[in-house]
Amino acid sequence: MDCKIEIIPRLLHFKQPAGTSRGVYTTRKVWYLHLTSPDYPGRTGIGECAPLPALSCDDLPDYEDILAGACRRLEQCGGELDADALRDYPSILFGLETALRHLLTGSWALYDTDFSQGKAGIPINGLIWMGDFDTMLSRIEEKMAAGFRCIKLKIGAIGFEEELALLRHIRAHFSSREIELRVDANGAFSPADAMEKLKRLSELELHSIEQPIRAGQWEEMARLAADSPLPIALDEELIGCNTPEGKRKLLSAINPQYIVLKPSLHGGICGGNEWIAEAEKRHIGWWITSALESNIGLNAIAQWCATFDNPLPQGLGTGLLFTDNVEMPLEVRKDCLWFCNDDI
Repeated sequence: MDCKIEIIPRLLHFKQPAGTSRGVYTTRKVWYLHLTSPDYPGRTGIGECAPLPALSCDDLPDYEDILAGACRRLEQCGGELDADALRDYPSILFGLETALRHLLTGSWALYDTDFSQGKAGIPINGLIWMGDFDTMLSRIEEKMAAGFRCIKLKIGAIGFEEELALLRHIRAHFSSREIELRVDANGAFSPADAMEKLKRLSELELHSIEQPIRAGQWEEMARLAADSPLPIALDEELIGCNTPEGKRKLLSAINPQYIVLKPSLHGGICGGNEWIAEAEKRHIGWWITSALESNIGLNAIAQWCATFDNPLPQGLGTGLLFTDNVEMPLEVRKDCLWFCNDDI
């Protein structure tokens, strides 16, 4: 099909600073793709490209030039997307995949599921950003009061003993049957002290820990995954591992209990499908998470997520992060994300 793509850069502003062990985000640069075609008059397919600074494998100085080139190739190829050629640029691949999907369906309901029909919500975790002790405690209590049954805490910034105290506070009031706790270290532990910290965390009956040590230390991570009393989930470890062979090699070498999939970081929709297929062959669990996209990207991820029968809480509660977000028929009700089908 003949098609034309307009690239629209946008700077989003966080309502509250988003703290991670890599620093604090106050703004977020994204690029929206507006795809039109005379074959689909009156329609615009919209996708979002949102690499994370200092984290995405395609966070490159010439990102805008690479994005423009990828869009030109899609136009020249009559709307045929060469996903293999974009393996090293997952955020661009994700934006083009979802823009095409939106154009073809003519609806924000990108797949035919109970979620897209407004019949079922997707269970999600409540995300607690890094902050001081009192701030994090207040946010935790707000999430629990709102009805969340799975809480995910970013750790690795305020001091391990304080973080343990926060987790103990929750466990003093809620058992593991009442509140599932996940923690995300973003690689903050050192290989030398990681096992001791994992043992202490396991005493609090946590569900899992994401990325206890920084990525790239396969031998150390494999040792932790084999011996840790606390299940380990890989996140940053997956970044830059973009070929099917590389994915098989990584999962076989480390054999984690879980992987956490973010399409903008881990290969788009098609790359995410590859990760899931390889994980399930090895009986490795998984869940899907957004990566600070606006509601455009969040909706696309949620629509894809709903095509799977995965009962684990997903990481899709980021729709209220920005003061200037895009309106989308998404709503968080208690601990589930819903697609308001009547609004489309």
